[in-house]
Amino acid sequence: MRACIVIPMYNEERIVRQSIKTILGYLKQLPLEVKLVVVDDGSQDRTRALLEEYRAEDPGRLILISHQHNLGYGAALRTGIAFAIQNGFEYAVFMDSDLTNHPKYLTNFYDLMLKGYDYIKASRYIPGAGVLGVPWHRKLISSWGNRAARLLFGLPLHDLTNGFRAVKTAILSKIELTENGFALILEELFLSKPLVRSYAEIPYVLTSRTEGQGKTHFTYDFKTYFAYLKYAIRSLGKRRPVV
Repeated sequence: MRACIVIPMYNEERIVRQSIKTILGYLKQLPLEVKLVVVDDGSQDRTRALLEEYRAEDPGRLILISHQHNLGYGAALRTGIAFAIQNGFEYAVFMDSDLTNHPKYLTNFYDLMLKGYDYIKASRYIPGAGVLGVPWHRKLISSWGNRAARLLFGLPLHDLTNGFRAVKTAILSKIELTENGFALILEELFLSKPLVRSYAEIPYVLTSRTEGQGKTHFTYDFKTYFAYLKYAIRSLGKRRPVV
């Protein structure tokens, strides 16, 4: 079973070494058919140069794709998806570059991929999961936002906005994603809803960036909320096909 781990990066020279070294360490616990695909989204610092060093050290595991200009989180993921589809991977796994989605959970994803689930989500809101180091107001917004999204989407998932997930490329190849920002996560859920026959969740603990890693590129603002909400509302009228 072939899978690729897709990670977008943009101006992350502070975390490249620790992140890639840690992820590759956990990846070695999985079969060689599981690759790490890093999409450098037009970084202006030393991110790309540092990634090139790691690719030279482990060309069998690490694949680097570079954008000439910064196109956005969603665009970087679309590049990773296209690579996964074109190269015959059965699953694309998406995670952040700063270890807040820790790679120790990749074995849990792999076990569920072997069972053939279409859509697998890491969840902060099921037994055995949690959130550490995140301000209380952000935890509150996320918790209530996901409760509303779950109700509107009508899916057996507790953490819809989280981007740590694995999706069959056979499904991704049938949808056309357009979002360039973080709303791509909800757009993907919305468009894939009629195609997905099975969902699974993995409990995980989300952590926050340390002070030395720099600020996250995710912003909590009205534009982000609206981009997320529009797909949840549209999902109300999206019926799943009868199996």
